[in-house]
Amino acid sequence: MYCSSSVSVHLLRGAAAIGLIFAAFFLSSYGVVWSAMAGIGAVVLLRGCPMCWLMGLFETIKQKGHANERMGQ
Repeated sequence: MYCSSSVSVHLLRGAAAIGLIFAAFFLSSYGVVWSAMAGIGAVVLLRGCPMCWLMGLFETIKQKGHANERMGQ
């Protein structure tokens, strides 16, 4: 449910979301609309809150570990 296709994709989504969170703070001086758009973009990339993203990261790592066990690695 939370998992991405790979750990690297999940980490890239997290890095982009962190960038948007910082942008939301810096854009607040330009208006609420730009700040809100950056914040909403971060929530979409995180698929919820930061804790949801972290749980998804753990699930992705866990899923990849089970896939490797099934392949005999």
